[in-house]
Amino acid sequence: MLVSSKHYLSSQKRVWLLLSIALLCIIFFMTFNLKGNIKYILIHRMWIVLTMILVAFSAATSTLLFQTVTHNRILTPSIMGFESLFVLIQTIVIFFIDVQGIPYIGIMGKFIVESLLLILFSLLLYKGLLTKLKQNLHLVLLIGIILGTLFRSFANLLQRLMTPTEFAVLQSRIFATFTRADPILIIFSFIIAICIGLFLWRMRFQFDVLALGRDNAINLGVNYHQSVTIILLLVSILVAISTALVGPFTFFGLLIANLAYSISRSSQHRFLLPTAFLLGVIFLVGGQMFLEHVLNMVGAITVVIEFIGGCLFIFLLLKKVPM
Repeated sequence: MLVSSKHYLSSQKRVWLLLSIALLCIIFFMTFNLKGNIKYILIHRMWIVLTMILVAFSAATSTLLFQTVTHNRILTPSIMGFESLFVLIQTIVIFFIDVQGIPYIGIMGKFIVESLLLILFSLLLYKGLLTKLKQNLHLVLLIGIILGTLFRSFANLLQRLMTPTEFAVLQSRIFATFTRADPILIIFSFIIAICIGLFLWRMRFQFDVLALGRDNAINLGVNYHQSVTIILLLVSILVAISTALVGPFTFFGLLIANLAYSISRSSQHRFLLPTAFLLGVIFLVGGQMFLEHVLNMVGAITVVIEFIGGCLFIFLLLKKVPM
């Protein structure tokens, strides 16, 4: 009991420490080097920070829960074809509807359509295949990888047939950035993310049981099929919102999730979830500030994080992390 109490306090202190660092990063990002129209700069930076917080929450939560139900620390929702489908949707819209035809549906309409298509894809994949394949998650994952490759190949074919103008517009939309999100979309996404976050937090102890495996979870009284279906649906919504809001972000979730396992030193989701979320905020906000004001580089932190995450993915593969 004494060891368990010490372990609890240690994990809790790490969460509070990460929270302090995340708040400091946000404060410095908002107030550092304020010149000119201060009100405009603060409002602009506020929307960027809110977008980063939303992406950090979506990536951390979706990746951790996806790894919990698949019992694999290498897999992420991105490997299931979500981002490939997002790129395909953007390519089809620009190729067939034309760039001038997009504004007619509005920013909110475009965002909702993209999110619904991504969620529909996940529902058809998860619900249909899990039912027909008797909850064979590994076969579902294999089919998801194949579909992702198919979407990517079809998108590449259409991109080769585009005009240079259309291709330039497409590149600006499929490249992850935190500065293009509309404030209305950010508020709308935040409301959905808060609702999902509150619901998932109430299930945090159930996630610990699901992490023990299907047979153990069923023996402990958990409705395994229903719980996994709900988790995968909410994961799909988070990934869809994040991807439709800022664009594809492949390895970010993998990076912060594996760091959360190491830093929290706990298998309990009441520590893992906030640790991964706060690490995401620190990486995005602190990394962008370091990139701009210390290295004097004009660019997005997304490129750096994707490079580090890709290297981590290769390292985990070579290390042969237990499945």
